[in-house]
Amino acid sequence: MNRLQAEFRRLYLPAPAAGHGAATAPCDLVDTQGRVRALVLELARPADWDLLSRAWLGAQADLGLPAPAIAVSGTDGLQLWFSLVEAVDIVQAQAFLDALRQRYLANVAPHRVRLMPRPGSPADPDIPVHACPVPARQGSTDRWSVFVAQDLAPVFADSPWLDGPPSDEGQAQLLRGLHSATPAAWAAAVAQLHPPTAPPQADPTATRDTGRDTAHGAMPGAGLDPQGFLLGVMNDASVPLALRIEAAKALLPYTATAARRAGAG
Repeated sequence: MNRLQAEFRRLYLPAPAAGHGAATAPCDLVDTQGRVRALVLELARPADWDLLSRAWLGAQADLGLPAPAIAVSGTDGLQLWFSLVEAVDIVQAQAFLDALRQRYLANVAPHRVRLMPRPGSPADPDIPVHACPVPARQGSTDRWSVFVAQDLAPVFADSPWLDGPPSDEGQAQLLRGLHSATPAAWAAAVAQLHPPTAPPQADPTATRDTGRDTAHGAMPGAGLDPQGFLLGVMNDASVPLALRIEAAKALLPYTATAARRAGAG
């Protein structure tokens, strides 16, 4: 394994594939449970760095994430490669990337933005779609996808490829200075992109007697004990990840108590 393969594995390969060197196909970026460490946001037709840099800068300055790698696709786009310490499922990855797009590229035509990974096509729903690993030759052409430095990204706006293979050592050097987002940093970024909504305000004219709002029906969460409520939050995929994590932490005393009782019995 050369240095480039080692750096690519460190940043982007899921754990099950880590012993097999650098990825050689899109599926290598997705583990057997459909989870990924590599999240790719691509802007194409044209590959406008002035626009894409908003997301590159915002992810760092606003969301507190490590700088993503910058790559040219070898065809028509510029890409940001985000790296996570712990893999997440494709639905979570897509939700994050779409929120990133809405925050920083809302005025860009949707057909110009690609978010990867994404669920498989209707014809192959079990095969997720991901970006091709970088660097890579594009078919039988002399064009290559490559990682590029931030100050060189604007140079590739009209031709987002390299005419010939890049230096493995140069590519490894670009990746060597990058870091993966920790679970805490990821959760904080997700929480900022998906802030919790405020609960509906109670109607002061409503009559309450047995925990019900006669004007609006059952109160949210009525009838649930604390443990049931926390379980509901933890298992609700529509709730921001950070809140689900906090609910899981809050459940620990319940599970510990249950374990002690089971042992005593």
